[in-house]
Amino acid sequence: MKFALCNEIFRNLTLEDAFQKIADIGYEGVEVAPFTLQANPRNLSESDAVRCLMAAEKAEIEVVGLHWLMAETEGLHLTHSDPSILKVTKEYLVRLAQLTAKMNGSVLVLGSPQQRNLLPDTTYEQAFERAVNLMKAVCQEIEDLEVAFAIEPLAEVETDFLSSCAQGRDFVRAVDHPACGLHLDVKAMTAEPKGVCPAIREFNSDCIHFHANDSNLRGPGQGDTNFTEVANTLKQVNYDGWVSVEAFDYFPDEEGCARISLENLCNSFS
Repeated sequence: MKFALCNEIFRNLTLEDAFQKIADIGYEGVEVAPFTLQANPRNLSESDAVRCLMAAEKAEIEVVGLHWLMAETEGLHLTHSDPSILKVTKEYLVRLAQLTAKMNGSVLVLGSPQQRNLLPDTTYEQAFERAVNLMKAVCQEIEDLEVAFAIEPLAEVETDFLSSCAQGRDFVRAVDHPACGLHLDVKAMTAEPKGVCPAIREFNSDCIHFHANDSNLRGPGQGDTNFTEVANTLKQVNYDGWVSVEAFDYFPDEEGCARISLENLCNSFS
């Protein structure tokens, strides 16, 4: 199994220093939040992608791809009723896919709950249709780039759109394109009715990417989740993609969280 770290944990460092620290700790890959490259991610350019690639090559780690795609942006929304907003959102996602390919990345985790939540006077069915049509259009434009969007179900406390693994799978299958797959996140799956490991077994066939974290928002193994069971389940379903650490509460501090998380994953998968 290959382990990566989401880079916003070291957003107080320069990109180059952050990538080197991630490599020094022992991670093989880095997953990049666009707002760590530009304060306004809508201003991302090829020069940002080249800088990211060069920093990764210098540190001898791989760029897994991007996540938090629409965080810290304005004017973007996946389920909006305004065609002009859907248009700029589509163009933005296509651009991110192009930049991901430039970085030699392969996956774009589409979470961004605030930019997909249902708006007033919008039904779930209407939102679903708009988002599916948008993602179909995106996927058609990027199908030669060898990158894919990983649709991230989140718990109901975070969003009212794609708030279960079943809804995420339904969305992926409605888009029906190789450039769109399912993302599984441990923190989110702790809200699944049957629990984390049953969810992995049920939805693994559509899964193309995986986030490791815990129900208390800390790194893997720093909460109540049994990561040995998670690791064994991933092995049983023959998952062979990246496992990226995405913590939100950096305990005891940023570097400590990154180190403990990797140690816990290595022990769990050993």
